[in-house]
Amino acid sequence: MFQQMLQFASTLPIFGEWPEPKVLLERIATAEPGDWLLPWHTCEAVGGKPEPAIASMLAVACLQLSIILVDDILDEDIRGEHHRIGVGPASNQALALQSASIEAIMNSTLPTMHKLAAIQRLNQTALQTAYGQHLDTQAEANESAYWQLVQNKSTPYFSLAFYLGALAGNANHETADHFAALGAIYGEIIQIQDDMNDAMTIPASPDWLQARLSLPILFARSIDHPDRERFLQLYGSLPDAHALAEMQQILVRCGAISYCVHQLLQRHARATLLVNGLQLAHVQVIKKLIADVIQPVRHMFSDLGIPEPDGLF
Repeated sequence: MFQQMLQFASTLPIFGEWPEPKVLLERIATAEPGDWLLPWHTCEAVGGKPEPAIASMLAVACLQLSIILVDDILDEDIRGEHHRIGVGPASNQALALQSASIEAIMNSTLPTMHKLAAIQRLNQTALQTAYGQHLDTQAEANESAYWQLVQNKSTPYFSLAFYLGALAGNANHETADHFAALGAIYGEIIQIQDDMNDAMTIPASPDWLQARLSLPILFARSIDHPDRERFLQLYGSLPDAHALAEMQQILVRCGAISYCVHQLLQRHARATLLVNGLQLAHVQVIKKLIADVIQPVRHMFSDLGIPEPDGLF
């Protein structure tokens, strides 16, 4: 699938004129990112042939790389491509890859009306993600701001991936819109899990060091609990390892991690309800996607010796 995607990318004029962004695409493709396969899976779920999903795979791959290049620059991420090639070249490649995502759809075999709908959704996703990046630079530290940020920065990409796959499978626009909604829920689950993992990782992640809006950290800072003052006091001691260890213990003790699990289970229930309402040729494909993304919660219950909630899997 990834080889087919790269072969299709080689046919796009933009990569013939400017090969450097394609080199980056090829390098990242060797890891076979699961996110890039989402259009393939949703295309299969609606009963479509897999080949038309290749263009949608390339579109979401290019858009994701574009987003990551910019995100790494804004976050001053030490792993960012801009440290290797420079901020200017990385910014220009981000622009090129965003254009390539549209070109991929234009050169696809989608019917004209599906192409127009796909390009419009691509454009909306790029704009919404840019707005999410803007919100990230000035968001207030409260839960309302957190969910607004998630809806604008974290979920649009996944919503797009599900949507493009449905169109590639020749689903009607109503079904494609349902898939877009399902993709948004999927993206929220991904974001909450990332927040939990980043909050509990050692050494301190950027969520701690850069005071990002992280759901468990926000909970511990905002909710009235016995350890709140101690948590706020320790916050200024990072990246001290002892302070981090104590703060992570407080995250568990004050209910921050439990609250995140509660939010995950709510979204899993909504996703399940939405999937059950769809008439799909291969519904098990989507059920497996949802089951896989919630799998870390299942492992958490198992590790703690807690019975799984009824109806979770």
